[in-house]
This record gives sequence, C-alpha cells and structure tokens, in this order.
Amino acid sequence: MGAAQLTAVFLVLAAAAAATRAAGAGARPSEVAVGALFTYDSTIGRAARLAIELAVDDVNADRTVLAGTNLNLITQDTNCSGFIGTIEALQLMAKNVVAVIGPQSSGIGHVISHVVNELHVPLLSFAATDPTLSASEYPYFLRTTISDYFQMHAVASIVDYYQWKEVTAIFVDDDYGRGGVSVLSDALAAKRARISYKAAIPPNANSDVINDILFRVNMMESRVMVVHVNPDTGMSIFSVANKLQMIASGYVWIVTDWLAAVLDSSGSKDPNVMSHIQGLIVLRQHTPESDAKKKFISKWNNMARNRSITSGLNSYGFYAYDSVWVVARAIDQFLDSGQQINFSTDPRLHDSNGSTLHLSVLKIFDGGEQMLQQILLTNFTGLTGSVQFDSDRNLVRPAYEILNVGGSGFRLIGYWSNYSGLSVAAPEILYQKPPNTSTSAQRLYNVVWPGDTTTTPRGWVFPNNGQPLRVGVPIKASFKELISGGKGPENVTGYCIDIFNAAIKLLPYPVPCQFITIGDGRKNPNYDDIINMVAANSLDAAIGDFAIVRNRTKIAEFTQPYIESGLVIVAPVKQATSSAWAFLKPFTLEMWCVTGVLFLFVGIVVWILEHRANEEFRGSPRRQLITIFWFSFSTMFFSHRQNTVSALGRFVLIIWLFVVLIINSSYTASLTSILTVQQLATGITGLDNLISSALPIGYQAGKFTRNYLIQELNIPESRLVPLNTIEEYADALNHGPKDGGVAAIVDEMPYVEIFLSSYCNFRIVGQEFTKEGWGFAFQRDSPLAADLSTAILQLSESGQLQRIHDEWFTRSSCASDDSEMGATRLGLGSFWGLFLVCAIICVFALVVFFIRICWQYSQYSNSEAGGEPSAVDAAATADAAAAERQRKPTRLGSVKELIQFVDKKEEEIRRTMKRRSSDKDNQAAGSSDAHSVASP
Repeated sequence: MGAAQLTAVFLVLAAAAAATRAAGAGARPSEVAVGALFTYDSTIGRAARLAIELAVDDVNADRTVLAGTNLNLITQDTNCSGFIGTIEALQLMAKNVVAVIGPQSSGIGHVISHVVNELHVPLLSFAATDPTLSASEYPYFLRTTISDYFQMHAVASIVDYYQWKEVTAIFVDDDYGRGGVSVLSDALAAKRARISYKAAIPPNANSDVINDILFRVNMMESRVMVVHVNPDTGMSIFSVANKLQMIASGYVWIVTDWLAAVLDSSGSKDPNVMSHIQGLIVLRQHTPESDAKKKFISKWNNMARNRSITSGLNSYGFYAYDSVWVVARAIDQFLDSGQQINFSTDPRLHDSNGSTLHLSVLKIFDGGEQMLQQILLTNFTGLTGSVQFDSDRNLVRPAYEILNVGGSGFRLIGYWSNYSGLSVAAPEILYQKPPNTSTSAQRLYNVVWPGDTTTTPRGWVFPNNGQPLRVGVPIKASFKELISGGKGPENVTGYCIDIFNAAIKLLPYPVPCQFITIGDGRKNPNYDDIINMVAANSLDAAIGDFAIVRNRTKIAEFTQPYIESGLVIVAPVKQATSSAWAFLKPFTLEMWCVTGVLFLFVGIVVWILEHRANEEFRGSPRRQLITIFWFSFSTMFFSHRQNTVSALGRFVLIIWLFVVLIINSSYTASLTSILTVQQLATGITGLDNLISSALPIGYQAGKFTRNYLIQELNIPESRLVPLNTIEEYADALNHGPKDGGVAAIVDEMPYVEIFLSSYCNFRIVGQEFTKEGWGFAFQRDSPLAADLSTAILQLSESGQLQRIHDEWFTRSSCASDDSEMGATRLGLGSFWGLFLVCAIICVFALVVFFIRICWQYSQYSNSEAGGEPSAVDAAATADAAAAERQRKPTRLGSVKELIQFVDKKEEEIRRTMKRRSSDKDNQAAGSSDAHSVASP
C-alpha cells in the first residue's frame, strides 16, 4: 500500500471519528461571541486593543484550537467613566457573549462583576489589579494579570531592604487606589514599618489640588513616597513635586507599575518629562523573554505603524493577548466536552410600566459555570510566562522588575517574586532552586537616587511643619541632680537634660524641642503614665531617668542606654561594739573544739612516729607528756623546738604546718573584720533574705520597682512602702520596721549612689540583681530614636558621656565598699575538708608505721630464736629443745614484750639483731668443727 493510499485511509478514519463526535455532542457553532471592555484612548487601552485583535486573528488562524469555529470579538469603549462603562457593559451582555475580556478599570470591575455573577458570564480582566476584587465575592471575576496584593508586598520588601520605617502613601482616591494602599499597610506592618501619612488625590484632580496635597506631604517627616495612581493622570504629580523641590536629594519615590506602562508607551521620551522623574524606583510586571514574545512585539509594532498609532506597547498588552487565548482554550474544551452554547431569559428581568430599558434582552449563559471551570483549569505558556490559576484564582508565579529611572530611560536593578523576594537574578532562574527569602539572600543593584546621589537616603527628616518636638520631662520631689525644674518649661536642668542636649547637637539636622514638665515637684509622677502619653501621641518623646524595661518597649521606642542602672538593696548599718572576749569571735565553739582536738591528735601522731628514733621525744612519762602538749600547740606559732628525724614524722608535720597556716590566716582576717567593720542593723544580707522575711520594703514612688517586686519577685503589695525624697529614705531606714519604717529599700543604682553620698550610715547589701539602663523614649518606630542612639554612642566614644556623669555624680568619702559589710564567724563548714585531709594523712602514717613495727618485731623474734646457746652432747641438745618448746609460745604471745619492743630505740634493736646474727653464724661454724672431730 503506497503513501497516498495510507494518507487517504487516515483522512477517512479522522473524518469518521469527527462525525461520530459531532453526532454525539452536537455540531460546533460557526462562531462564538466574545466581548472586550476597555477605554480605547488610554495608556493601557491603546496597547490592549491591538493586542486583543492580534490574539483573535491568531486564534482564528490556528486550526488546533476551535477547529471550525471562529471567535467574534465585540468591543465596547468605557471612555474612562464608571457610568459609561457600566452602560457599555450592559450593552455588551445583551449581545449574548460567552465571556468578557476586561474591564481595565477596577472601579468598573466592581460594578460589572455583580452583573456577570447574575448572568453567569466569566469576566477576565487584564488590568483591574485592585486586590479587593476577590473570588469569594465575585466568583465569575478572574484576574489575568498580577494582583496589586503582590505588588504592594514587593514595595514593602524594598522599604524593608533599605531599612526605612515610615512611608507616605500618595494614591488616587478610588477603589483601585484605596485597595492597593490597604494591602500596602498590612505588608509594611509585617516588616515592622508603617504608613505615616496617606495623601488621597481625587480622580481627575487638577494641578492646584495636587499642589496642596503635596505641600502637606512635604510638611511630614517621612521622605519615602509610594505613588499609586492612574497612568493617564499620574505624571502631573511629578511635575508639581518638581516645582516643590521634592525630586531632590534626601527624597525617595517608589512608583507602582502604572509609570512603567506610561514610559513603555511613550515612543519618544520627552526630556522635560524625564527630568521630573530622575532617581525614581519603578515596578513593572515581569514577562520572561521568548521567541513568541519577540514575534508578537514585531507584529504589534507593524500594526501600530499601519494605523499611525504613536504610542508604544506596554506589559498590559501581553496580558490582554494571553487573556484571549485563555478564553479560546476554555471554549474549545467546553465544546469538546459536548456542551452547547445556549442562553435563557431571567424571569426577574422584565420591562414594566412602559420602561424603555429593555432589560429582558439580558440573558443568562446556561453553560457559564462549566465555562468558568474550564477557564480555571487553564495551563499553558503564553507571552507572560506560565498561565495558570492557583487556589485563590491568582496567576501563579507573580514577579516584578525593579527599575531605576535615570537619563532618558531606566535601568534594571533587580527583581521581586513571591518565590524568593528581592534578587538580581531573573525569577525563572530562581524557580529551579529551593526558595530562599532570608534577609541575607535579598539583594538589589546600586540605585542613583533623586539629586544624582548614590548614598541611600535616610528616609525621613524632622517635620517641617513649624511644630517643635514635644518632650515630656518628669519633675520629682528629690534627686535634683538628675532633673530639676525651674520657673518655666525651658529652665529644666540636670544630668539627663545635659545628655539629651549634647546628643541633639550631634544630629545632622536641627531639632527644635519644647520641654513639657510633668509633676508638681512635691510628689513623683508615674513614669509608666508618661510612657503611655508618648504612645498615645500626647508627647513626641520623654527624657529623664526612664528605665528600659520590657513592658515599656512594647509601646515605645527607646534609645541606646546612656547609663547602666540595676536594682540594689540598701539597708541600715551600725558600728560593731568591742568586748573583752572579742578574740574568741572569729571561730564558732564547734570550730574551737575541733581545732583543739586536732592539735592534740597531730601531737600524739608525731610523738608515736618520732619516739623510737628521736631522743627529744623520749624520757620519763612526765617529760614525754609535756613534749606532746608543747609540740602540739607550739606549731601554731611555728616555734616548736623539737626536730623530726623520721620520714613519716616529717611528712605529717609538713601537712600540719600548712593547715596551721590556713587557720592562722583565717583567724587573723576574721578578727580584723570583726573589730573594724559595720554590722547590718536589720539582718538583711541579700535578695533571698529580703524576700523570705516579712519586713516592710521601701521603693521610689512612680518608678517601675513596685511592679517588679510584685510581679517578678511575688512580694505582697502590703509589704511595700512608697517613698518620694531622700529624706524619706533616711527616715524610713532609721526608724526601722518596728517604728513604722522599712527594713531595706530597693532602688536603682544611680539613685542609691546619690543617696549614699549624703548618708553614711546605710550601705548596699548583696549584689545588683537586675541589669537595665536609662534611655530616652520616643513613639513606636520613630527614626529619631535610632539617630539619637547613634549620637549617644558618639558621646560615649568621645568620653563626653563620662565627663557629664562626673560633673553631676560625686561620691562622698564616707561611702565605703561592700566588702566592709557583714563580717561573720568562721565555722567548721569552712574547714572540714582541710581537717579531713589532715586526719586521713595522719592515720595513713600510723598504719604505715605499725606495719613496719610488726615486720621488725617478726624479724627480731626470729633472730632471738636462732641465737640461743646449745651443748655438744646429745643430752644438752635435748634439754635445750624442750626448754625452747616451752619458751617460744610465751614470748610470741606476750603483748607486754611487744610494747617493750615498741618502746625500745630503733638503733638499739638494730644492734641487737646484728649481734644475734653474728652469734648465729659463729655457732654454726662451731657445730661444723665438732662434727668433723667426731667422725674419725
């Protein structure tokens, strides 16, 4: 069978299959009506109109899609009007369209979405980016472009990348603008930033209105502007901003994708217009490069030239083109599944009372639900990349290009995608790697900012609204060294004020301040209330002795601490009175007894070890007893006259002299301390002792100490006594708990230093048990707090911070160190380890000594047995053997003989053993000679 015959058979089979499918599903219609709704004469509309027409032509020319069925495109012009757009949309619905591409306006999208919900006609918008157009409220609305939800998160990522904390939002006051700014606020909050001012521009506002709005914006402190307006009226904002000198050094302008659409659509860039937008950061939807995209751009440009269209193509044109293909593929799948395109009337829509609106022409698309499901299943690669919807009906893999305007155009400085955040690599490259949104992975190329500078702007300035910084200053009843109020608010002085003024002078910009005194000077104000005033915007800042504690940092921003401050305990002390028996106080009774016993024990041990070898440890019993006592206690002063000659005796004596050295040193130090130090009057020695007692505790009124004692240390409030002045501190401590005073005062170290510089009969007990610092409080996320922290660090590094401290804080000579407090008697617990080691060594020496004695005694006994005299005759030998058998058990078992042996001098025993050994050798020689004579 030839090739021609095989081809003929294949065509016959294909025709038969097509006929069978057509018979089961019904014949395809020759054409299907699809609507398009946008503003013809607009930046987006001009690009989208040609793109949609080209897409319809490509679909109708492609036999693989909608074979035998053509798309019939019906377009309506909304004329940038919500009212006209709504009317045009209703007219479009009356023409039985199965889907509508558009609208480009988010406002019209909100209105038309209600219509398509009732008529079951899918609405595919390529330009309505308002994130409030949600699938849950409008099920038949589908966005075939990137939602502003992702664009605002891209803006928030840029703000966070440069560590700005406040932005000003400039937006058009319609659904599109308000929806975008609402999402921006949430996205910035997630980055710990915020919108400090919202500047809403009415739609179609003239230059005068824009000038007034931007003038108010320029009075604010934020210099980071986020502009989210419509492309057809947005350029006038930069013209006005340029006149107000807001496109200058120090300003930051971040513009959403509308400006990229305008610039892309401008065939030739107007130098005058470009001069107004130098240094701006602009976002643009990212569409990957492809051959299909290049081919489409060429076709679009040719068609534009043929129609004498001067505007250019922008990214919205790509999304409009892909939208047509989404509809075409969905219709193809819809028809392939056997569905028919039918419309039915809605009984709720009828003309009554002679109405001429002809509402009855609006019909319900019976297959609308099935068509919608086919659209949601779309999955193909278009000009914009992967065209696919996620579970929230947004396009997958949203991405933006980040551009920096400069010269006559712009340059690419990076990308943003919800997959990996900011990067300098294209998103399609990063999609092949694991996602990485960590801070270290975020990167952009350098930016040339307004004013032709590459230095990243600080992002804020002190507000130029003529209002000074409202600074709250607490005025207390005491501690005037810290803050002291004069006759007027401007006459406040003190250590804290000097630190603040010195730091303000180091800022690179002027900060006019107005001090607002809080408190009457007779009673301390509540410091937490002052911090709450800052958080509530009643004050811009609060300066003074404000401790940086956890609950305050939740509602206010603090600077770097300018002084360390922790809580300490102050208690009254009294001078110790001396007595005739003071020399016994260093040691407890138990310690004295054990020490005396150990002295005697060591003396006895040394006597035992030295008695056999040292003549100085021998003599009459009375003399030896005196020697033991004398030697024992004379070692206390290292004045013992007896010399030790045995190795074990010397070893024990060395250890004992070390023990005596420790005992003497400890006794001397303790006695000196007892005779000279001051003693605590209340017995409070530290934090644990204070908590466990039931005594009243004083604290400074208005400070955080009260809350700390109650919440952290669980001290009952009934035990706490508020005090305001230094005099009240002294009176409460002097009276003591028995006379209505307090046992101790808990306060911060700087206050205590001031207090102790005037009163010498009180001391700090225990250790500092918290670590805080004092700082200046500002409103949450205030950039002034960060700049002032840098200034405080400069003061510290230059030494000026310490010099200011020394000018205000002086310690009196009566203030003494904590080491002079609380001398205590030494007990056995401090020395039992040392005593135990000494005792073990003594016992060990005795064991070794007695083992050696037993060995010597055994040798001595054997030498005595071998050295007994004997006769040469047999009778004499027999008598000697009998006598030996009776004498030997008695000698070995005699304890008295053993004691006598121990008492003997070791030198004498050695001589005896040596003589007996010699006699034994002589006896053995005589016996040998007698045996030789008897043998012949």
